[in-house]
This record gives sequence, structure tokens and C-alpha cells, in this order.
Amino acid sequence: MHAARRVLEAALPEPPAFVDLDAGFELFQRTGVALPDETVQELKSRCSCALFGAVSSPSHKVAGYSSPIVALRKRMDLFANVRPVASPAGGSGRPIDMLIIRENTECLYVKSERIETDPVTGERTAWADRKISERASRRIARIAFDMAIQRGKLRAAADSSVPQLHPKPKVTVVHKSNVLSVTDGLFRESALAVYNDPLLGFKDAVVLEEQLVDSMVYRMFREPHAFDVAVAPNLYGDIISDGAAALVGSLGVVASANVGDSFVIGEPVHGSAPDIAGKGVANPVAAIRSAALMLEYLGDAHTAARIYAAVDRVLASQPNALTPDLGGSGTTQSVTEAVLRGL
Repeated sequence: MHAARRVLEAALPEPPAFVDLDAGFELFQRTGVALPDETVQELKSRCSCALFGAVSSPSHKVAGYSSPIVALRKRMDLFANVRPVASPAGGSGRPIDMLIIRENTECLYVKSERIETDPVTGERTAWADRKISERASRRIARIAFDMAIQRGKLRAAADSSVPQLHPKPKVTVVHKSNVLSVTDGLFRESALAVYNDPLLGFKDAVVLEEQLVDSMVYRMFREPHAFDVAVAPNLYGDIISDGAAALVGSLGVVASANVGDSFVIGEPVHGSAPDIAGKGVANPVAAIRSAALMLEYLGDAHTAARIYAAVDRVLASQPNALTPDLGGSGTTQSVTEAVLRGL
């Protein structure tokens, strides 16, 4: 977050004001609260946007604790998680330029779980309820089609001498409705209804395809260049976007934005890494790109493009200077300084 803050201060014509707010498991251990009401109220009343850093969550059940970012997405109605996965401009190999759009408020992440104990045998059975609504599915599908069209316009305005991966915008609807015919079936039906609505005009502007989530993973690793925009329910979007990060070198370079109608939170896709905490070798690129993505959704595409370009130059031209997750010997600070020089 410190690296992202420095880049924002350098890139923007007027340095922004920052407010540091608390959330996370360490806070929960001290206070019994992972996401204080004060944090949410400060975001709503004082902030135009936010950056969310990597916080740890325990891998086992802890009474009273739940993920602060999941709660924050719900309380701020940040219904779309937008995750670009792209190889650096000017890099070697066939380019990858995917945008994974994950529904952010439903699916298994409603965290409705319970354990039932058989009164005779004493054996326990765990249950989890899954929520897929028509409203949320239509809303996320519409954003996916809108963003595909916007990406198409940006490509059309770019250098026409460069061959385009996707001559026409394409959206891949990811589901498993061959098995989960009710929940995933509703997600699929809702997305197709948005696509086929003549008043919205998507059918003439966007190519639509469907992909079962398991074959999506297979195809994504075999031919990632085949995908433009992919839209998925919450759990599938989480899994495929983390997997897609392997295609571009590291979770340390993949950004995301939690987007609602009136607020945006930039958030690196990676989680915490306790094994390297305090060593100064964590990759700052995901956080820096998340800050740029946040600016993009605030309408400052110019500054965002400058930051993206500076990051791409560092990734493409200085492989030995990158952080260890990308095979280099650089540090968090040295990579940040290289991006700042690029700006």
C-alpha cells in the first residue's frame, strides 16, 4: 500500500489526501471486531475511493470472525469484482489480455453454513447454502457486456498496425448449469436475457460464448489468448482469476477493483504472505496496478494509463530487477522506484 500511495502522489497533478482505516484479523484479535462500523462510516462520509491491503484470515473456524473484505463488499454494495489479467505490453510470447468479472455479493460467499449432528450415530454433516439471484446476475452480466464494448473502443483507438487479439468484443459466461441446473441455471438464463434484450443492444455489438467452469480452467491454461471478458458467479470468478495470475507470472502483478454504483475499492488479488512479511521483497505491482484501476473507474483514464505504461516498461525491460516471485533479485522499494522513474 505504501508503494501504491507513492505512485498516486507522483502521478496525480494534485496529491490526494489519505485516511488510514483499520480492518483485518490482527484487529479482530485485539478488539474482537474485524471490520469496525467506524471504518465503513469513514469510507461513506469522507472518502471518494479506497485501497484495501492484504490481510490474513485464519484457515480454520474462529468464533465471531468473518472476512472484512467480504463484509465490506456487501456493506458498500460493491457488486462487481473486476480483475484484468494481461501480459506486459512489449513482452515476449503471445499476448494475454483477459478481463475477469466476478459477481461480488452472492454465491457461497453469503456464508450461510451450519452443522447437523445425527442423533443416533453422532456423525456430523456440514451444509452451506448458495444464493444466486436474478437481480445480481443480470447486473453483473450487464457490466460485463458494457466493459467488453468499452474495451473494444479502446482497442479500435489504439495503433491500427498492431494485430488485435479480439477484433470484436467477446464475453464468456462461465457456469456449471449442467450439474447445478437451478442456481447456475438462473445465472446463465439471466446473462443470456441481458444479452438478448433488444433495448440494450448488446447482441449486435458483442460475441457471446458459454463455458463450463471446469473446461474454462482447462481452456484458460491451454489458450488464454482466446478470452476477452469472462463473467462468473462469485466462487468461480475467485478461482479462475487466481489461476489466471499464473499465466502472467505471479499473483503479485494482478490487480482488481471492487466496483459499485457510487464507490470503488482497489484491491490486489493476492492475499497476505506471512512468510515474507517484513523482508522488503513483496511485489508492489499488484497494489500499484490496483491504484491505477481505481483511478480508471473514477474517470481518470489518462493517469491510469500512465501508471500502467510505467509498470509495463519495468516488467518488460528489467527482468533481473524484479521481485523474487518473478525470478529477480529486486525489492519492494527498488521496483517502486523503477515505476516512479518510468512516470
